[in-house]
Amino acid sequence: MRWIRKNIIGAIAILVLVYLFIPIAVVIAFSFNKPEGKFNLQWNEFSFNAWTQICGVPGVCQSFLTSVQLGLISTVIATVLGTMIAFALVRYRFRGRSSTNLLIFMPMAAPEVVMGSSLLALFLNLRFPLGTVTVMIAHIMFIISFVVVAVKARLQGMDPKLEEAARDLYAGPAATFRYVTFPLVLPGIIGAALLGFSLSFDDFIISFFNAGTLVTFPIYIWGAAQRGIPPQVNALASLVFISALAIVLGAQLYSWRRRRSLATH
Repeated sequence: MRWIRKNIIGAIAILVLVYLFIPIAVVIAFSFNKPEGKFNLQWNEFSFNAWTQICGVPGVCQSFLTSVQLGLISTVIATVLGTMIAFALVRYRFRGRSSTNLLIFMPMAAPEVVMGSSLLALFLNLRFPLGTVTVMIAHIMFIISFVVVAVKARLQGMDPKLEEAARDLYAGPAATFRYVTFPLVLPGIIGAALLGFSLSFDDFIISFFNAGTLVTFPIYIWGAAQRGIPPQVNALASLVFISALAIVLGAQLYSWRRRRSLATH
């Protein structure tokens, strides 16, 4: 009983992680499957065909690249705007600041179906053609909220004495921002950008309402599920997961080596 009480939290954490990663493991495993028919639901034969011919199915790579391009452009714009909004909310006092804080949380709190249908009604009333631009506008709108929250948390956790010390050493506002403030906030900005890109790449509901004839990767998967998802989709999904895992592990390794370097010096 003493051993159980000592290790129960770790055991539960391991079980939760296993539960979370089982669907990902199934997706990766079935990317090496060679199905008999259209549906890749039962294991038939081990094969590298999905990886060697990853663009062998019409439309799958095009939709994947469309999602990547939309995610990159939306993330860059939303990160720049969200970072400026976060600085304004944390560093300045102005009329309507509390209302702005409340409005920033609205896209995060509102259900995606409400936001998607509302934007669709707006674009239709303005007679704005649905497509790449409307999806990009929609993605920027809900990514900004997450960027603002992440960067605000980083700014609020900063020690203001560091900037005061820079000013005491005769650093101007531009030099203080470049050499002190920005390097300290940069990890929060990068984290917000990665979160924004993943949300944009993964979004289905808002994109489905405002895409028109545009086909993103989630929309392609939704359409393919009605006639049989090819293993190439599993291969691309596995590639995305492996890339994200590599980025996280790389960041952790860099952080560990940096802490070790600082500790030795």
